[in-house]
Amino acid sequence: MGYPGKSRKAFDTPRHPWQATRISEEAEVVKTFGLKNKREVWKVATTLRKYRREARQLLFDIQEVGERGEHAKFETEKFLDRLRRIGLIKYDSSLDDVLTLAPEDLLERRLQTQVQKRGLANSAKQARQLVVHGHIAVAGRRVTVPSYIIPTNEQELIGYYEGSPLRQAGDSEKKVSNGG
Repeated sequence: MGYPGKSRKAFDTPRHPWQATRISEEAEVVKTFGLKNKREVWKVATTLRKYRREARQLLFDIQEVGERGEHAKFETEKFLDRLRRIGLIKYDSSLDDVLTLAPEDLLERRLQTQVQKRGLANSAKQARQLVVHGHIAVAGRRVTVPSYIIPTNEQELIGYYEGSPLRQAGDSEKKVSNGG
């Protein structure tokens, strides 16, 4: 059975470990998004694989006649709403759009990437460090997980944590630049 407190592996490893093209592509993604290692790329790929599998199953179920088809339409809307909330698809998207998602789409929604894009960090590596060290807050609460997926309603609420010295340094710079 195993130890109940130990969680399972959240990713699937590549089927062929020594493919030069895959290795170089993964290395480029790790470098671009400032990831810790390739395991994070594999986690994203596994998550997208699960989303695609669910979308294909829902597409199949919608074609059914009767109660199962009606239930599948309801489940489809729930599934699409979940993906809309995290910003993976637009509001007018369908299940076909879920099948075209790329790993970069999910990597763009990570807290680490959003911190860099908002200008709170100069690089992806620095963004990761700020998050891990507890300097970043989302909607007023400290988040120390760089892979936290930012919902669209919290995207504008990313900033420095209240007790962070970086926030205090930013406030004093604003006062100096504003002449006050």
